[in-house]
Amino acid sequence: MKVKFNRAALQEALGLVTTIIPSRTPKPILQCLRITTEKDAVRFSATDLEVGITVLVSQVEVVSPGEIVIPADKLNSIVRESFDEVVEMQAAESAVYLVGSDSRFTIYSQDPAQYPAVPGFEGQTDLEVMLDKFQEGIEQTVFAAAKESTRYALNGILWEVQGKKLVMVATDGRRLSKVIVPLEKTTELPAGRRIIVPAKTMAILNKIPTHGAESIGVRFVNNQIVLICGGVVVSSNLVEGNFPKYEDIIPTDYTNKLTLPTGPTLSAVKRAALLATEDSKGIRLSLSKNSLVFSSRAPETGDAQIDMAVEYSGEPMEIGFNPQFLIDVLRVFTATEFELHLGRPDRPGLIKSGANFLYIIMPVNL
Repeated sequence: MKVKFNRAALQEALGLVTTIIPSRTPKPILQCLRITTEKDAVRFSATDLEVGITVLVSQVEVVSPGEIVIPADKLNSIVRESFDEVVEMQAAESAVYLVGSDSRFTIYSQDPAQYPAVPGFEGQTDLEVMLDKFQEGIEQTVFAAAKESTRYALNGILWEVQGKKLVMVATDGRRLSKVIVPLEKTTELPAGRRIIVPAKTMAILNKIPTHGAESIGVRFVNNQIVLICGGVVVSSNLVEGNFPKYEDIIPTDYTNKLTLPTGPTLSAVKRAALLATEDSKGIRLSLSKNSLVFSSRAPETGDAQIDMAVEYSGEPMEIGFNPQFLIDVLRVFTATEFELHLGRPDRPGLIKSGANFLYIIMPVNL
C-alpha cells in the first residue's frame, strides 16, 4: 500500500476516529486503527467493541492499494506534529513508513485479519435530521446523563419520536434535560418509539465536523443504531433498561416565574460558587420584590453575595441549588435569556429556553 494524504484532511479524520480508542484494554489491537484503500479514497476504522466508527478521506492519492492496522496514538501524534502539506504512507510486510519532506517514521503494524469488523451503513435511513440541529440537541442533553450509575439506562440519552420531532432526554437522578429536535424524515422507532443511546456515542456524534447544511441519517439494526453523515459512519449498541417516566416529574403548577439574562446569570452563579464549600455544595437564591440575590457561605473562608435586579412581584422565597448544575445548563444556551420557574424551596427548579428546551434541577439543603 502506498498513499499520499492531504495532512489537514488526515488530521481531521484522525481527530474524530481516535475518540473511541480505549486507553486501556485487554485486547491491544483495539488501540489500533484499520486503514483500507478504496477506489479514490481511504477509510479509517476503529472500535471498542461497543461503538464503531469509520471515516472516509477523499483528499488522497492512492498510488497502490492495501490494508493495514497500526497503533492509533502513534499515527495521530506524528501527523499532529507534522508541518508538511502532504504526508506519504507506505506499507511493507509488518511495518508502515510515514514520509515527510524531512522525516521518516517507521511504525510496526498488525495483521488486519485480526481486527474486529466495524459495521458500515447499508440500506435506507429510518430517520434524518440536520446535523447542526442534532448537535445542538446533543450539547443540551449529554452533560446531564449519569457518568457512573448502576442503573445503566441513566448512562444513555432517551430518544422518542413524536410525529416529525425527535425528543431527547438525559438525567442522572438529580437533574434532567429535555430537548426537541425537528426531523427531516421520520419512521417508527423499534421497541415502541423509545430507545436509549449511550452518552459516549452521542458525544462522538457531537464531534463530527460541520461542513455546510449537512444532514445525518439514522438506521436501526437489531439492538444497534447506525448513523451516517457524509463520509462518517458511527455504529453503537443501544442501552438496555427502562428509562424513568420523566413526564411525571416535570412541574406544571408553578406560579413564580422569572425571565433572566443568560450571560449575567452565568456570571453571578460562577462568582457565588467561588466560596461554596465541598460540604455545602450549594448556593442560595433569595427572591424578593424586583430582586434576586445569589449567595454562598463558607464558615472557614467567608461569604459571597451577588445582587441582580429582576421583574418579580411574588412572595419572597429562598432555594438552594448545586452551582455546577446551573453552570452546565447556562453554558449550552444559545438564547440570550431564559425562564426560571420555582415552586416551594423543597421542589425542583424548572428552566425553559424557547419552546424546545427544558431543564429540571433538584434543590439542595443549605
